[in-house]
Amino acid sequence: MPTTFQEIPRERPSTPLLDQADTPAGLRRLGEAELEGLADELRQDLLYTVGQTGGHFGAGLGVIELTIALHYVFDTPEDRLVWDVGHQAYPHKILTGRRERMHSLRQKDGLAAFPRRSESPYDTFGVGHSSTSISAALGMAIAARLQGSERKAIAVIGDGALTAGMAFEALNHAPEVNANMLVVLNDNDMSISRNVGGLSNYLAKILSSRTYASMREGGKKVLSRLPGAWEIARRTEEYAKGMLVPGTLFEELGWNYIGPIDGHDLPTLIATLRNMRDLKGPQFLHVVTKKGKGFGPAEADPIGWHAITKLDPLVPVIAPPKKAAGPKYSAVFGQWLCDMAAADARLVGITPAMKEGSDLVAFSERFPERYFDVAIAEQHAVTLAAGLACDGIKPVVAIYSTFLQRGYDQLVHDVAVQGLDVLFAIDRAGLVGEDGPTHAGSFDLSFLRCIPGLVIMAPSDENELRLMLSTGYQYMGPAAVRYPRGTGPNAALAPGLDTVEIGKAVVRRRGKRVAILVFGVQLTEALAVAERLDATVVDMRFVKPLDEAVIREMAGQHSLIVTLEENATMGGAGSAVGEFLASQGLCVPLLHLGLPDTYVEHAKPAQMLAECGLDEAGIEKAIQARLQAAG
Repeated sequence: MPTTFQEIPRERPSTPLLDQADTPAGLRRLGEAELEGLADELRQDLLYTVGQTGGHFGAGLGVIELTIALHYVFDTPEDRLVWDVGHQAYPHKILTGRRERMHSLRQKDGLAAFPRRSESPYDTFGVGHSSTSISAALGMAIAARLQGSERKAIAVIGDGALTAGMAFEALNHAPEVNANMLVVLNDNDMSISRNVGGLSNYLAKILSSRTYASMREGGKKVLSRLPGAWEIARRTEEYAKGMLVPGTLFEELGWNYIGPIDGHDLPTLIATLRNMRDLKGPQFLHVVTKKGKGFGPAEADPIGWHAITKLDPLVPVIAPPKKAAGPKYSAVFGQWLCDMAAADARLVGITPAMKEGSDLVAFSERFPERYFDVAIAEQHAVTLAAGLACDGIKPVVAIYSTFLQRGYDQLVHDVAVQGLDVLFAIDRAGLVGEDGPTHAGSFDLSFLRCIPGLVIMAPSDENELRLMLSTGYQYMGPAAVRYPRGTGPNAALAPGLDTVEIGKAVVRRRGKRVAILVFGVQLTEALAVAERLDATVVDMRFVKPLDEAVIREMAGQHSLIVTLEENATMGGAGSAVGEFLASQGLCVPLLHLGLPDTYVEHAKPAQMLAECGLDEAGIEKAIQARLQAAG
């Protein structure tokens, strides 16, 4: 029986079995009787590792036994194992030769937070967004068939990720091509009582056995000669299985469904996977796990322990006092949403499974009838908002920048083309730190700016965010407000629901020669640089519509215009300024500062900004270099 731990170890635990099994080849040399001991050691090592680095936590603890079983039964990396999202892939990393590098997890030049093809041959598919695993594994299964290979393709997907339409598109397609593949549904949102668990484990062994499969195929051949007999037998089998297991949906789609089984019962997992390994056609195994398994606090609070920061050192480090930090941008949004909902009964809030991340907890409790969590289904979230807006409701879609990319078609065709009154509160804009390029909001200004009729705002501080949310909400049409992760400069928040004039910038400092046009939260750095260079600083506020009057004024009074944004420079806000100046025949030197034409790798946010030249020193250096080149 797995051990349950109550504390995160601060010293590296003794792990004699794991020391032998830090590669799948080593793992397979262990006897089955040793695997439960290995699971305990792996769980304790994971607790220690994440305590040192911080990172995703609960999901990995829940798949310790499943990870061991998959690598034990299948010949990875020849057999292709695809993890969905990757939150649960830390045990996989430990068992695939990266244990000694786990201390570098999520750090600059260290291991990535998610599976990555360039990092290991065992990472067969790079992930970060959910619900891609079945499609990817299906592609690999088809490739194996085309190449005449017997290698296997296995997708591991969580019950949350299975809510996305993309997962069902792949589930629908695989039987059509009769793909030889296995989908493992890791269901950590259910509990199995002892009776149901024992019965379903027994049934899984029977239904996945070669004996059952051969009897089924033999019976099919015999009964197919009798008019109507096979159809009656098939339906009888289907109804019998439907009474005992919840797999009717998957069976109807064309999958051979097995389960649910206890995902922490290693002998049952291994026996079932061995039985299913050589079955032909699309196979579906439903395992039930407990998020945070083996760590008492995480079992009791799986949401709170989804991820953790690294533990404080035992010997406290004396650090200089920090300046008072204001609320996070997401908290400013959450408070504004409650305030506006209290003032306008038409408001509804929509999130694709990010209630905590987007700070909708208070709203969901105060206005439960007006709160809609659509699960991991960004496309549906956007079109749901469009439908609500058609009939006089005022939807606010709270969504991360990186996840809005998944709902882009709906944003264009279902919202913008129809000019519907939807406000998009776009969180995590710009660089997000340790989660890396899959989670960065690097492109939203570029892909939003080309959409006709869409108002796009980039607040420079917390109070500007509140003002622009109110402005976008009152605008009769589609509007977007993009804001970063974390805290801002601690600007005082106005208590009301005031708005600002659409398309109107604010000159924050008057200077000479250089005008810095700031789109977003780099205003503080721009002002500091401007003090040393005696430059003008304009808080542009609006990416669309631009304040063309202020741009024309700056072009007439300065010899260099600098645009500053935490977005890709290609097609971003700076490009908009350049396009306007060119259209007006205004020739003035331009310097665009933003994210480079590359994926910025994971690191601390401050390190990433410095790497991109968007910190104070980088901004000043770039401007000075351009001034010196101009003479």
